[in-house]
Amino acid sequence: MRAGLPDRPGALAELAAACGRAGVNIQTVQVFPGEATVTDELVLQVPHDWTQDQLRELVDGAGGETVSAVPVTTAALEDQPTRYVQAVRSIVAQPATFPDVAAHLFDAEVAPSTAHVDVLEMTVGGSATIQIRRDTPFTTTERQRAAALAELVGEVLDAQAPPSPQQPGAGDPEFVTTGAVVSALAGGKVAGRAEYTPAGGEPWPVDLWVDPAWHRRGVGTRLLADVARAARGAGADEIVLTAPSDTKAVLPMVLAAGMRGRIRMAGDTLTVRIAITDLRA
Repeated sequence: MRAGLPDRPGALAELAAACGRAGVNIQTVQVFPGEATVTDELVLQVPHDWTQDQLRELVDGAGGETVSAVPVTTAALEDQPTRYVQAVRSIVAQPATFPDVAAHLFDAEVAPSTAHVDVLEMTVGGSATIQIRRDTPFTTTERQRAAALAELVGEVLDAQAPPSPQQPGAGDPEFVTTGAVVSALAGGKVAGRAEYTPAGGEPWPVDLWVDPAWHRRGVGTRLLADVARAARGAGADEIVLTAPSDTKAVLPMVLAAGMRGRIRMAGDTLTVRIAITDLRA
């Protein structure tokens, strides 16, 4: 349960006393400072026949405002500093999982919803944007924590980012654009390939592949940049890439190409939508 309480001594004690009189046990407490009020998050054990409306009446009667209550999750019972440490460990090991890790950490969702929800937006490397959503409003403290996590992801990706797209030269691939296809040719063999598919008013899907022998040499970044320009010249406003969620190269590749993308992870799939309206064909 979350509730806004007056920022004065004793406000939380009044709520605790009201819970005690009603037979409601407080199991955990988190406090998020505000200006005139603070937001308190409590995990409560209530009588088995209680409804959410009864809980809201209890908190309202103790001076609470903007009360929201949902069934408890396993994550809510875990030690919160431990959760953040585990999240950082996961992000450092696999930066591309950031959307999913952040959503789990903040008890949110990455998938868009038609419901009225609050959105928390995080920007990685100045260009890649990640959004998570939930019904309960995000506090200022949570937004600050999310910004710090996004900054960490950017630093990790900077440390392992592929080099800038290679320019043609001795031993380097030659990049050839033919219609919707961009090929990276090295020694008469295909080192990589990217192809867009027109999709009307929807983002145009891009299929991109790089030979493992050419990984981390800027080939994917150059292919992405060239196929984006080709798609823009054909009339696309956005392109979309999909990859398995455990793919490590997608996020660094998008950042290295200097493009603005919106990243979403759903299940085993990582999706990156990239606006290309500012690219020159």
